[in-house]
Amino acid sequence: MSISTPEWVHHATFYQIFPDRFAQSASVAKPSRLEAWDHKPTTRGFKGGDLMGVLEKLDYLQELGITAVYFTPIFQSTANHRYHTHDYYRVDPILGGNAAFEALLEGAHARGMKVVIDGVFNHASRGFYYFNHALENGRESPYLDWFNFKSFPLHAYEEKKPLGYEAWWDIPDLPKFNTNTPAVRDYIFAVAEHWIRMGADGWRLDVPAEINDDSFWQEFRTRVKAINPEAYIVGEIWHEAQRWLRGDQFDGVMNYQFTKACLGFFAGSKIDHALASDVGYAPVHAVDAAGFAEMILRNLRLYDWGINLAQLNVLDSHDTARFLSIARGDIDALKLATLFQMTYPGAPSIYYGNEIGMHGAKDPDNRRAFPWDQAHWNLDLRDYFKRAVALRARFRVLRDGEFAFVHAHGHIVATLRKSGEEKIITVLNAGATPANITLTFLPAHQIRDGAMLIGEFGTNAAHPVTGNQTSLRIGKHEGLVFRVD
Repeated sequence: MSISTPEWVHHATFYQIFPDRFAQSASVAKPSRLEAWDHKPTTRGFKGGDLMGVLEKLDYLQELGITAVYFTPIFQSTANHRYHTHDYYRVDPILGGNAAFEALLEGAHARGMKVVIDGVFNHASRGFYYFNHALENGRESPYLDWFNFKSFPLHAYEEKKPLGYEAWWDIPDLPKFNTNTPAVRDYIFAVAEHWIRMGADGWRLDVPAEINDDSFWQEFRTRVKAINPEAYIVGEIWHEAQRWLRGDQFDGVMNYQFTKACLGFFAGSKIDHALASDVGYAPVHAVDAAGFAEMILRNLRLYDWGINLAQLNVLDSHDTARFLSIARGDIDALKLATLFQMTYPGAPSIYYGNEIGMHGAKDPDNRRAFPWDQAHWNLDLRDYFKRAVALRARFRVLRDGEFAFVHAHGHIVATLRKSGEEKIITVLNAGATPANITLTFLPAHQIRDGAMLIGEFGTNAAHPVTGNQTSLRIGKHEGLVFRVD
């Protein structure tokens, strides 16, 4: 079958926001008891970030070069992360409600930014109306087929007693939908359609593999794409994802196999294995350049090229420790990984605050509040991010050109992106010593003798190609990008 993915995603640079922790607006009424913004987060505490706060910071995102925002859940919930959905049709009042989301959509779209929201359809919450109805009425509830009930009475709040229902990972807060029930399917599909009609540009799907039914996701796609053929559907799949990426379910996945490779090469021996454990991409091992190239190429070979261009390439997320913390504070490792991310096929996604050097261990520490006092920012790092994002925006070939390794030895890799006459070479030294290297170009690379490599990032030097080769020097922990002229 022909595989089509949204063209805009191929060219997007995403920014992932955890709404409770990014920005507050004085225009949104707040509860009186909130955690202090600058204190470390707790598992259940609320800090009071909201969508109007995000709207007021769109200039910041635009200056960074962001063209799309992905939000973790925004719907009414009793959890700060909002994966315990209470009402799928109501944006959480603490976030500003539906009116704030509509204002945010208008403001983002006016800047040419897309907005992707998080769909939690495997499970709901104990406060979700249809589950609560069964909780209150037991066997007399007409909604018993909405969930997988096992016994009555239900013990949703009594830890030492059997729950009486199927819950995700046996977490009492998260009763699993029975998606074999037609009414449940219709409800979820209607929710998906509603928010696309409202103007959302796509869905990120939480733990979609838990709904082990291809027909469910096929119909989800059909319904969403009927409203907006360019809507983005991206799944949270931690492992290889061929089953869902054949053109009839998702456009892409959160590319944690990309994450794993980048950690292994750029963080290398500095990996904090305690922080990189207990996530879907674990275990993570240090790899040399050849091992890194092998991992990257294997991941690319799994999927159609249109899928590769629509993958959401992440270095970390709300579900992992931050890259910088896993790399034990190695700023150079984060810089190099980011430059690779911006020159690699697929849509790069920046987890909020990475650009200013935010740290974060495992949940909830990885969900700290964004420090808007610039005294807490690594301004050099932020400038590096801006330049790397701008580089990707400036050269289309970095967004949709073919990809190949031209060098992978020791601690140094060099990649080629090419489309017609446009060619970009990226050279990355993850090692702690400078090196002199020679790049050898094969006929398939289509780089002629006499061509010049013109520095576009990290250097202004020019290097001639002679006898299908060019030589250059690269500093320790340095990234260089050349345009082939």
